[in-house]
Amino acid sequence: MLSVQLKKILFISALCVVPVTGSAQSTNPATDMKPETATRPHENELPGSDESFLNNAAEAGLAEIAGAKLAQKKARSSQVKDFAEKMIADHTKVNDELKALATNKGVTVSTEPSIAQKAELQALEILDDTFDKNYVDRLAVAAHESTIELFREAAEKGEDVDVKSFAKAKLPSLESHLQMARALQTATNTEK
Repeated sequence: MLSVQLKKILFISALCVVPVTGSAQSTNPATDMKPETATRPHENELPGSDESFLNNAAEAGLAEIAGAKLAQKKARSSQVKDFAEKMIADHTKVNDELKALATNKGVTVSTEPSIAQKAELQALEILDDTFDKNYVDRLAVAAHESTIELFREAAEKGEDVDVKSFAKAKLPSLESHLQMARALQTATNTEK
């Protein structure tokens, strides 16, 4: 008897629900508008690849700055300290320009290096005698190589004209940093 009553209740409940869901109207005004008046995305909205570039470039710049600050404290070579000073100045300026561009495009970029970059910085921080060589090899050279690749790809394949132009404009400076880093690498590899 109980199962028959339960079946009746379920059947009646189902009948009550059908008209409500069948006649439900959209509560989203954007879907009720004609195509020409529908909500459009932010006029400066970036494609995902360009937004990704801005975020990755911000992280790379912040890692360069953090590594250079570490080098200013730990490096023994005056050449390494001078290079680090230049990296702080140059990458701070570029990151400020990048943040302004990102803000203009409605994008919030990272305010710190990536997790992998933080791990690299922590690994460098515990070094003493081999700090100079490791900083130059792992940050000055290797990080600039990957950053240049990131900027080249954005300069060639970026979809947003401003992002593409920014990447292209910063490449010569990054390439100059890499040349300086490679020269410094030669000098630190010959030091005993």
